[in-house]
Amino acid sequence: MARINLNSVVVEFPIVNASSQSLQLRLYQSLGGKLTSHHKTVVVRALDGVDLALGDGDRLGIIGHNGSGKTTLLRVLAGVYLPAQGSATIEGSISSFTDLTLGMDPESTGWENIIFRCAFMGMSFQEAKRRSPAIAEFSGLGQYLNLPTRTYSSGMFLRLAFAISTSVAPEILIMDEMISTGDSEFIEKAERRLREIVDKANILAIASHDMKVIQKVCNKVVWLEHGTIKQFGPSERIVRAYESIHGDAGVERTGVDEVGPQPEENAFIDDRHPALRA
Repeated sequence: MARINLNSVVVEFPIVNASSQSLQLRLYQSLGGKLTSHHKTVVVRALDGVDLALGDGDRLGIIGHNGSGKTTLLRVLAGVYLPAQGSATIEGSISSFTDLTLGMDPESTGWENIIFRCAFMGMSFQEAKRRSPAIAEFSGLGQYLNLPTRTYSSGMFLRLAFAISTSVAPEILIMDEMISTGDSEFIEKAERRLREIVDKANILAIASHDMKVIQKVCNKVVWLEHGTIKQFGPSERIVRAYESIHGDAGVERTGVDEVGPQPEENAFIDDRHPALRA
């Protein structure tokens, strides 16, 4: 059984040396969120008073313009960001595909990075060791696993990160569009695994600009605008309302310009999720 309950959640990020960073302020303002001032410290309020309740069987789509707070909300749902105000109650094992390479070290070997990433995902050392052979086999990297990952191509690095991140079937699955994963043979394997994980997840939350994916997969949609919930409800109704204002939103990348500090970016983001492709 899995459950997510957000109550009046506020997420804020301070802007250092704000008085001398007028260009930075204008940039943040153009990306969304809200600028507020606390004791002469300027902060970006990336989420403002967000209420959300999800339970078993829910498939949540998160939509909105770039900078509306989608990736910030995903990271709250994943437990990466803690609310500055309000509360976030999350029950169930979580796997987040928003930052596949978090916890990995380019100076370490592929084998070592399997352990590091597994530990970052909450596994014990013994469990990480037990899963390592299966992860290595799925990655298809063979002897390259003995080399530092800084010597890998971007596609090889992603294959390893993907193999590790999808090695467990979580109760709560968090996704931000998703990834292209290399050659056609590996993509086929990736699609099969993703379908299995999505089907098994108790709760799915996915941010996307692709309204066809949202309508196909999700039973609920939250529409964010400048860090607040503009509308929330059944996917068909919310998507229809969104498109009546924005028209055919097209498929833009999410996450690349969200408000707030960004962990090391996954440079391999594609604008369609292979497991959810129509």
